Amino acid sequence: MLSNPQTEGVGLTAALKRSVKDHWGIFLGEGIVLVVLGLLAMATPLFAGIATTVFLGWLLLVAGGVGLAATLRAKHTPGFLWSLLSASVALFVGLVLVVNPLQGLVTLTYVITGYFIADGVFVCAYALSHRQELSGRWEWMLVNGVVDLVLAALIISGMPGSLVWVLGLLVGVDLLFGGVALIGMALDARSKALPSVQLPS
Repeated sequence: MLSNPQTEGVGLTAALKRSVKDHWGIFLGEGIVLVVLGLLAMATPLFAGIATTVFLGWLLLVAGGVGLAATLRAKHTPGFLWSLLSASVALFVGLVLVVNPLQGLVTLTYVITGYFIADGVFVCAYALSHRQELSGRWEWMLVNGVVDLVLAALIISGMPGSLVWVLGLLVGVDLLFGGVALIGMALDARSKALPSVQLPS
């Protein structure tokens, strides 16, 4: 029996809504935790940035170690050299971030700034060149690209001082908005889950 992708999509959406409705308290609690963590990260951006750098470093160390072990066990498979190089790079970068997180924080900030510049230029160019096809939406894409460029300009204008706090601030903003979205979703689900009380006439 062939499955209908459209029917499956509708069923998945309904299941997700039902899950949020049934467990709105969990989502509310998670949202509150994210908001608190986001505010803490924004209040102490240097600490948040270093913590993010160290966490990323350990992730790369673990991923590189597992990848290296798996690659060495399969020496005769195609692409062995590329797998070995990939795992070695992950190990090296992870070690650098863990051993010297402040320097890693500066490097990550440069990478993020470069990403904002590239993404802003590409999104603006895409929006402007597809105004006919994206009628009614290209303006929002253009705003998105401009915001990326403004963020990059703000970071660059504050250098070198911004290098040590901007990553933590961005992590905090991301956590804050993610938490607010979860809280809003949970409260909406709660209002729909509570039975309506009818007053006697």
